Amino acid sequence: MNIIDLDKYATELGARLQQNGLYLVTAESCTGGWVAQAVTAISGSSAWFDRGFVTYSNAAKQELLGVRPETLVKYGAVSEQTVLEMVNGALAHSQAQVGVAISGIAGPSGGTPDKAVGTVWIAYAFPDNTYAQHNHFSGDRSHIREQAVITALQKLLYGLIA
Repeated sequence: MNIIDLDKYATELGARLQQNGLYLVTAESCTGGWVAQAVTAISGSSAWFDRGFVTYSNAAKQELLGVRPETLVKYGAVSEQTVLEMVNGALAHSQAQVGVAISGIAGPSGGTPDKAVGTVWIAYAFPDNTYAQHNHFSGDRSHIREQAVITALQKLLYGLIA
């Protein structure tokens, strides 16, 4: 993927959000705000993007998004449960109706036998549906993060079309 692809997906996502009178919020860990950067690169995004949270540490996830300490202890930061709490917390602390949350292991370190490098959980929240999806991306740190951003933008767009 390249910047043109990011712009294409972000532009289409913005148009769909604006058509429906919806705002987007992001809660990002391993992508470090890359989804928010991609959508704010689009002129006029203030009409459909509310805010983004970069919550790299567990403390930030708890303080800014309300992720429960018990969730982090029991399931870890890279889990379905954590990203669902992240996206719900982002919605609760914003004016948005649509949200995305990402947490993963981009590597090259940090992987375990249970959660290998490339493991990324992404949660999506729409007005009538919230779900999380497990992904396993390959490549180096940059490629894993890029794949997570593209996947998030694509799924957000397709979730609004469906």
